[in-house]
Amino acid sequence: MDENRKAEGLKALGRETEYRQTYDPGVLEAFENRHPGNDYWVRFNCPEFTALCPITGQPDFAEIRISYIPDRRMVESKSLKLYLFSFRNHGAFHEDCVNIIMKDLIALMDPRYIEVTGFFLPRGGISIHPYANYGRPGTRYEELAFKRLSERE
Repeated sequence: MDENRKAEGLKALGRETEYRQTYDPGVLEAFENRHPGNDYWVRFNCPEFTALCPITGQPDFAEIRISYIPDRRMVESKSLKLYLFSFRNHGAFHEDCVNIIMKDLIALMDPRYIEVTGFFLPRGGISIHPYANYGRPGTRYEELAFKRLSERE
């Protein structure tokens, strides 16, 4: 395992955890997909996501679900955890959080397809569940993105 980590150039895996106090996409790390010829889903659930309301400074709690079809690179899970935790003191609306997460992961991995959903707990009697997705332009994954977005409730 240690040799795989070294070969992949991963820094966070197997090391003492250092939590960032501010939003930091720089903690994200990727590794090479060992099955780039296959289409398959990877899904992460983060049931303890927290960000701050940019107006009131009050914490907002959510479950963030990330699903993607990788191409050549994949996100390393510990770095993803550290990245998501870096939102704890970051002020952003629910919709912003979901779109920022998606765009940062696209920049890191260039996946074939990705979707991010936030299941935010109610504040003021209303819960918000923003959804964002992306399919690589000019491919069947772009069509998949349109189909999945249009089928949302």
